[in-house]
Amino acid sequence: MSYFRSGIKSEFLSKIPNLRSPYLICGFPGTGYVGKMAVDHLIHELKAVHLANIYCTSFPPRVIIGTDGTVDLTRNSLYYARQSEAHKDDLVFVTGDAQPVSPESEYHLAEEILKIVTQFETKQVFTLGAYITGAFAEKPKVYCMSTDLETLHSLPIRDIAHLDNGSVTGMNGLVIGIAKLLGMKGVCFLAETSGYVIDAIASKNILEALMSTINLKVKMESMILRAKDTEMLIKTIEQQIVNKVAPPNPEVGAQVSSKRQSDTGYIS
Repeated sequence: MSYFRSGIKSEFLSKIPNLRSPYLICGFPGTGYVGKMAVDHLIHELKAVHLANIYCTSFPPRVIIGTDGTVDLTRNSLYYARQSEAHKDDLVFVTGDAQPVSPESEYHLAEEILKIVTQFETKQVFTLGAYITGAFAEKPKVYCMSTDLETLHSLPIRDIAHLDNGSVTGMNGLVIGIAKLLGMKGVCFLAETSGYVIDAIASKNILEALMSTINLKVKMESMILRAKDTEMLIKTIEQQIVNKVAPPNPEVGAQVSSKRQSDTGYIS
């Protein structure tokens, strides 16, 4: 019998916990690793328990080498954290090594993830991703959209822009889209990123938006340090661009625009 006969295989690593309508928070790997880095930070800080792995034949055909030299198949993983002083609600997290490379498998994976959390009576889903601008912004924004107006208007953060056109590609869009069909409410947060670097600034911004929304508190020191590293990297890249395009006359100088181009998009 084939291990991957259906194309999707879930493997539980611990006893199914008794969770009370936990939030589902997804951070899939994508441009800038914006969502994944944010969710991985929460998993680490909350010491979340590894619940399950999901394997898919549409993940890139490779194994991931661990720090001890052993290998594992490419996978997505679910973790959970029970309510505590840091958060009043139970939480389930999704992170992973890759997103599926075929649209059909993306639908199947999103449905599998939601099927797992349905048994915990999850009512609300959050996905975190990147809004690619193609340029470095001085003050990167966070955008959001939701499955329903009530949820959208109830978000406590007032400086987050609401998107009212376009589309969200990949798992970040499909998870909340399918969640809506299943009667769950969903919110997608997208943080501005250039698309050129692994962007801890965007991850920090999107994490702060999520934490304000669900009243979650975790230590942010390591994320702040990574954001500073990203800031230094961006400054280095900008300076290299300036030096490359600067005119011969040093008194004229040159400036790198940090404004977002008019033809932009947002993806997972």
